[in-house]
Amino acid sequence: MERSTGELVLGSPKSKAGKRIVGIPQAILPALREHLRLYVRPEAGSLIFSGIKGVPMRRSGSDKLSGWMEAVRAIGVPGLHFHDLRHTGNMIVAGSGAGLKDLMARMGHDTVRAAMIYQHAVRGADKLITEAIDKHLIGHEPARVNLRDTHGNPMIGRL
Repeated sequence: MERSTGELVLGSPKSKAGKRIVGIPQAILPALREHLRLYVRPEAGSLIFSGIKGVPMRRSGSDKLSGWMEAVRAIGVPGLHFHDLRHTGNMIVAGSGAGLKDLMARMGHDTVRAAMIYQHAVRGADKLITEAIDKHLIGHEPARVNLRDTHGNPMIGRL
């Protein structure tokens, strides 16, 4: 991590939640293996993304050294920042229907605030829940209800 002062800090994540094991989707394994083969030194502790000679990259030079600007232009999303990939991944995770605690663990958050932002952004989960209920109930006899009105009188009917 590079602080605003320019100091480079290598070490553990900022919070306990940041140190975690997460699954890697099969779809990205070939690209990850290729990157490791081409750009990562075989020594233990080597950086996954590094500058020339395996040293840590600084924010100021990372776009130029990595070819990032050319890559995002080539895929039609100029202006995309590297950290935007984390946000994109978090949106996909939040849209999976996983519970809040599972989202927090996957994202490396130790408070619900950030995970809730992503969860709120993909509220399509309610639609999935409703569809699951429909799928379960379709073909079943409508439920009988035995409700009472505000005066306590029985209101018998069907939903």
